[in-house]
Amino acid sequence: MRTTVALALICAGLSAQAARVDNFSLLDQHGAAHELYYYSDAAAIVLIVQGNGCPIVRNALADYRAISDAYAARGVVFLMINANLQDNRAAIAEEAAEWDIPYPILVDETQLVGESLGLTRTAEVLVIDPQGWRIAYRGAVNDRLAYERQKAVAEKHYLRDALDAVLAGAETTLAGQPAIGCLMNLPGKAADHSQISYADTIAPLLQDNCVECHRSGGIAPWAMTSYAMVHGFAPMIREVIRTRRMPPWHADPHVGHWQNDRALTVAERQTLVHWIEAGAPRGDGADPLAEAAAPAPDWALGEPDVLIDIPAFDVAASGVVDYQFHVVANPLDRDVWVRAMAVQPGVTEVVHHVLVGTTDVGAPVAYSNESLMNNYLGGYAPGVEPQMMPEGTGVFVPKGTGFMFQMHYTPYGKAVTDRSRLGLYLHDEPPANFLRHSVVLNPGIRIPANAKAHVETAYFEFHREATLYTVLPHSHYRGKSSTFTLQHPNGERELILSVPDYDFNWQRGYDFATPRLLAPGTRLIHTTVYDNSAQNPGNPDPSREVPWGLQSHDEMLYGDFVFSWTEERSDKPIHDSDFMESVQWVGFMDRDMNGSVGLDELPPAMRERMRETFALGDADGDGALTAAEFLAGSRAADADEPDDGLVAGD
Repeated sequence: MRTTVALALICAGLSAQAARVDNFSLLDQHGAAHELYYYSDAAAIVLIVQGNGCPIVRNALADYRAISDAYAARGVVFLMINANLQDNRAAIAEEAAEWDIPYPILVDETQLVGESLGLTRTAEVLVIDPQGWRIAYRGAVNDRLAYERQKAVAEKHYLRDALDAVLAGAETTLAGQPAIGCLMNLPGKAADHSQISYADTIAPLLQDNCVECHRSGGIAPWAMTSYAMVHGFAPMIREVIRTRRMPPWHADPHVGHWQNDRALTVAERQTLVHWIEAGAPRGDGADPLAEAAAPAPDWALGEPDVLIDIPAFDVAASGVVDYQFHVVANPLDRDVWVRAMAVQPGVTEVVHHVLVGTTDVGAPVAYSNESLMNNYLGGYAPGVEPQMMPEGTGVFVPKGTGFMFQMHYTPYGKAVTDRSRLGLYLHDEPPANFLRHSVVLNPGIRIPANAKAHVETAYFEFHREATLYTVLPHSHYRGKSSTFTLQHPNGERELILSVPDYDFNWQRGYDFATPRLLAPGTRLIHTTVYDNSAQNPGNPDPSREVPWGLQSHDEMLYGDFVFSWTEERSDKPIHDSDFMESVQWVGFMDRDMNGSVGLDELPPAMRERMRETFALGDADGDGALTAAEFLAGSRAADADEPDDGLVAGD
């Protein structure tokens, strides 16, 4: 039978009978996310316990490399894990660079994974068999190293033997060889977590971080209304924290600071999981959850100044629902400035998202960047709070304007009629400045079939000084990770948001704790990595090359951002929507990112259509178009024949 180390597994909370490893997700030294069960297609997984400064780990690196060189081609995945109290991500990255460590080092900041695996020393290796997620071997890599002594050549090759057995599908009687490494300090493992107070510690933690969604009428599937409910769901709570699915906050905690940060701290995650692993004891005291339980209010910001009913729509029990577009007349007879907005979904189970902008009444009801983003008010998606405009800004809505709604519905097995509503909150006086929205996008994306990590990038260049308030990455089922980076006028790049484990179910904007002042010439670069493989559980068809499209089975590179122009005032608008679209066009067509687009950078199908625009717009004769030249050329071409290929949503 496969090797088990029963005592260690029992102490670690693992089943001694099955030696099964629970799923977890950790970020590595570079901020990339790694979920253990994602590697279900691996032949085996080798997890090496790393620790900065440990001479045994450093000395064993040559052995690790030799084995990984031999077995990676056979489908074995090699990872490291660091659960040391004294090491942080920056220091681990420095150690990896100095010692040329080629493996992702999973940073276990909470030590919860290290505790569950029963780790005690660095340099230990664990061989995990994805067929059942059992630990097939744990111990030393070989017999070459001892404390302060080493052999020239190993005589016993424990790790190789274990891998050969797993790859052959054979049972092994290999005994676990004690690891030779540095002792680790995992104080939480020895503590008496049964003393953690539910009434004084756990319930307040849940109230502050979870109950807003987990209550009657909230978007969560069950309500935290009592200890009994929490106790019943305790194993599930442990799982979603270990896999970082909850709370739904996906920004890398080491990049940026956010007003609306919903993540649990390291200490909060430790406390909650330790309490659950201690059996979720009730203890003494009243139940704060039962006393404070209350249904979610209709409007978190209070009764709106303006209430608009979005036209009702019947959503079938199954199938794909085309995006719905509605234009509703403005009920007000005066110009107004909006300071906040909220969407109240009629049926939360089917309303995936709502986008709201203004348009002319009678205008064509179809999606384009112009129709929504020219005067965008905001949107709704599960988990998105009501949107307050930054201080001193607002969105201007003139009388006679219609409200445009883009509605995305996802059937959930029951036919329902959605009756969502929009609530607007108005300024009493005009604010100092306009709030503007735009998008970094690339409607020309093509994601190859079966690609695990396909990268697409676009940028937007600010031609004036601006203040950046919010960024929001958006893709569909194949979105894996996203970043926003600033390229400053001097060429230096600064990562300002990383979402290493993007989740299509949660469309969240990230509001800077301190808004960013951007100099003219600054570029906002948006990059998304797509997983079009069978390993992506949400992928509807890995065999398909995926194009841009509105529906979720297609894809988007779509980075929304909220900003204001420094020079603009509410009584002095300077925003040029046509020029903004030209900037967007350059940002997704400019493959070499030199600030202009040559004909050779265009897709072949577009080149012939664009020759006239190039000829009319290329003022300096360099064979490429800047944003200003593209605008001039397209306007000149439009004088002869309307262009049909430049709408962002096509």
